[in-house]
Amino acid sequence: MAETDRLSPLRIELRETLLLAGPLAAANLLQMLVHAVDMIFVARLGEQALAASSVSLAVFGLTMWCLSGLTGASGALIAAELGRRSHAVREVRRSVRMALWLAIGTGLGGMMISALGEPILLAAGQDPAVAARAGSFMRVLLWAMIPMIAASVLRNFVSALGRPVFATAITALAIVVNLLGNWVFVFGNLGAPALGLEGSAVSSVLTSLAMLAAYVLAIRADRRLRRYRIFGRWWRPEWQRLGEIVRLGTPIALTILAEAGLFSGAALLMGRIGEAELAGHSVALQVASLAFQIPFGIGQAATIRVGYHFGAGNRAAIGHAGWAALTLALCFMVLTAGLMLFAPRTVLSFYLDPAAPQNAALVGFAVQYMMVAAAFQLFDGAQAVMAGALRGLQDTRMPMAMALFGYWVAGFGVCLWLGFRTPLAGLGVWIGLAVGLVVVAALLTSRWTARERLGLLPN
Repeated sequence: MAETDRLSPLRIELRETLLLAGPLAAANLLQMLVHAVDMIFVARLGEQALAASSVSLAVFGLTMWCLSGLTGASGALIAAELGRRSHAVREVRRSVRMALWLAIGTGLGGMMISALGEPILLAAGQDPAVAARAGSFMRVLLWAMIPMIAASVLRNFVSALGRPVFATAITALAIVVNLLGNWVFVFGNLGAPALGLEGSAVSSVLTSLAMLAAYVLAIRADRRLRRYRIFGRWWRPEWQRLGEIVRLGTPIALTILAEAGLFSGAALLMGRIGEAELAGHSVALQVASLAFQIPFGIGQAATIRVGYHFGAGNRAAIGHAGWAALTLALCFMVLTAGLMLFAPRTVLSFYLDPAAPQNAALVGFAVQYMMVAAAFQLFDGAQAVMAGALRGLQDTRMPMAMALFGYWVAGFGVCLWLGFRTPLAGLGVWIGLAVGLVVVAALLTSRWTARERLGLLPN
């Protein structure tokens, strides 16, 4: 009986985390399809247009992702406020309002960065013709920056309030809108002008506005969400709450920048090694990125579940929530590791024809890299979940330092050493990526394990 009592709370957390993480992970996967739609249409415009779109999305996407991480700290605060249950409506409204203020303010900064896309790409050594087309593309795309960040704030709100399925449904809607927008504006259907590459940017802007509008309508239509009146008195500042979001969110944004920067830097290193190596790297990384969306969604759920128990002051439930999320992530990553290890060519067949002679070198390198990716799947899932759980404890500064050390000192250092000082070349770069993930996962897990001794738990 004692054993049953001990395990029962963990079973409850496994169920609750799964119910929350499922729709969030599905939304993450659907978001990748939204971006894939752009690639499908732009690829028909030629290699230069595809290259311009790719480098543009690298700059715009990284900026938007970091700023969404900054405002995403509101999710941990909302969950904690719900856990406390004292004046939750007012406190949640304050957090959402200030996160939306921050989305607008930082979004303007992100728009300025996007407006400087061409000189940024020229400074990065990109081809002038590609940089010029990319600059023109980003001058349209920049108008999607604020709606995308604001939509991520509302996604955090509906998820923390137990409505994560809204995120899945709205992202699915975004795929439809983006498909229609690209078809109309890229090639000039339904009487619209054929805008080419810029037409894809117009479609992305319309899609971001449609997502934001859909979240607003869903919040107003749902009785539980509507009672928080998050759009009421939107002009009133809450400077202390804004400061809390910035304090918690800035390390999250820098952590995202550190991780994304490592993988972007690895692509630059692969480009110096060889074209076939770079192509194999791109495909293998796409596979790994797709698999990562599941533990990423579980990590988002962990932030909410841990944050809720943090606000309630329930130390035992905090532990159950974190370990339940880690268990779910590791179970899934065992499956993806098995697919990469035992059926790599089957996985690659979703992206290209592995039997085609012209793909022989690419496939050979991609299979090698996927072997390394299979080895680091468990660690990639662990670092995503542990980072989310620690954010639920409102602990972001030390995890940021751990990420900077793990990714850039250990990971990138090994990438450079094995990639250019040994015959391993591209395989050595991937081993460096694995080292970075292993180090960060170990550091974050050790911090989570020592949470009580470190004073991270509520009194």
